[in-house]
Amino acid sequence: MSLLDEVNEKRKEIRTDGYAMSISEWGSLYESKEIDIHPEFQRFYRWSDTQKTNLIESILLGIPIPPVFVSQRKDGIWDVVDGLQRLSTIYQFMGILKDENSNNVEPLTLSATNYLPSLGGKKWNNPDDENNSFSQELRLIIKRSKINVSIVLKESDETAKYDLFQRLNTGGSDLSPQEVRNCILVMLNKEFYNWLQSLASYPSFQECIALSERPLKESYDLELALRFLIFSDIDAEQLEKLGDVGIFITEKMRNIAINDDFDKVSWEALFKKTFDLLRDNLSDESFKRYSTDKQKFSGGFLLSQYEVVAYGVGYNLKNGNPVIDLRRKAAGIWSDQRYTDWSGSGITATRRLPRILPFGREVFDGNN
Repeated sequence: MSLLDEVNEKRKEIRTDGYAMSISEWGSLYESKEIDIHPEFQRFYRWSDTQKTNLIESILLGIPIPPVFVSQRKDGIWDVVDGLQRLSTIYQFMGILKDENSNNVEPLTLSATNYLPSLGGKKWNNPDDENNSFSQELRLIIKRSKINVSIVLKESDETAKYDLFQRLNTGGSDLSPQEVRNCILVMLNKEFYNWLQSLASYPSFQECIALSERPLKESYDLELALRFLIFSDIDAEQLEKLGDVGIFITEKMRNIAINDDFDKVSWEALFKKTFDLLRDNLSDESFKRYSTDKQKFSGGFLLSQYEVVAYGVGYNLKNGNPVIDLRRKAAGIWSDQRYTDWSGSGITATRRLPRILPFGREVFDGNN
């Protein structure tokens, strides 16, 4: 098949439409529950009040707003693929935004800007303070302003909206890679997302990874839990064909989330057994560097140590092999050239994983 044939074939799989809609129409869609902005996403997007004010200022000044991308579900509801923060800011300012528990969110109070200093303290409508409320004329300017919508129609390939979401929210996005994956999971299988979140919140796991505040805010603990599900029992053939590891993790996540045969009960039991064992033997030293000179663990979390220890222990437990003498073995990998040669800086995960995962499985197999 030629490139042109491939293009023509794939273009048939993605059906789109688009037009301009007034903000008043966007508000009506939201209030009638004909659009799903996924309020769960609010925990991943972190616009400040200044950024929100800047959006309202842009609308007032007639500055074009980027289009909103939506995917039309089979029931006709629009899923917001890109533009959640823009829409939720507008809805919050108008006083109609609700959180994931369907409670009203505190209406937005604007800040002063360089162009419009009088915006400071203004609300959409404050019955107790008319001087700091938008006038009818200003509200109409907002309501009649238009934002373009691009729609991925329901006739499109089922995976199109997730591909689109990932493309629009990767690279220049403020979201971490796992926060993008979390959003995809919420749209794809919210029950699976909640289950993954429960794994990441497991006390033994949290104690062992001992992350600082910033990676926790960026959902790195969920990424580590997801990596355990993917890599602790991956076969050698897949390891040799990893390619970009970030893309590989996302694709495997999507496959697992829609797989009705994925045994969450067994995987949860393995996850808890693994990290209970690590907690009892290593606690917050589980994934730290070991100094052979000082004979102690120190420093922060190391992904390469996690890949050897967590996946190695998990693999052996899953396959019924005894796992013993954990502390000595975890310290011993730092004097083994098979680990030190492939865990240093400059070694990409694509090159590292096919070598240190089999190493970890061997080290923590109590039969050896």
